[in-house]
Amino acid sequence: MSKDDFKKICDNISSISPFIRFVGVIGERGELLAYKRRPELEPLLNARDTQYQFSHIAIKTDLEGFFDKNLGEIEFVWEERKKVQTISFAINKSRVWITIDKKVLRTEMLRIIDSCLPIVKIHS
Repeated sequence: MSKDDFKKICDNISSISPFIRFVGVIGERGELLAYKRRPELEPLLNARDTQYQFSHIAIKTDLEGFFDKNLGEIEFVWEERKKVQTISFAINKSRVWITIDKKVLRTEMLRIIDSCLPIVKIHS
């Protein structure tokens, strides 16, 4: 996939909901391939911690692959944290990582997930 493809994924997903804070495509080595951030927001992580987070996602993605044969491939992972909610989707060996405002209702989270799945599946 090209950088333009990754940028298009970020643009399409970020337009799903005004509650989406950040959309990034993280490569298999933890590199940020493309992203889109809601303009008025301050990032919750500084540059160093952001790189650690992306490296963690890459390592976790690689380790999860060991279970794919028995459990099936991961479609998405939803985390609720104290300050933000995150969703990640697999696209081959890359991950689309999305952060969403904490105060979003679960119905909106489910709508975001359901809207992201077709976008991600096209590129998988």
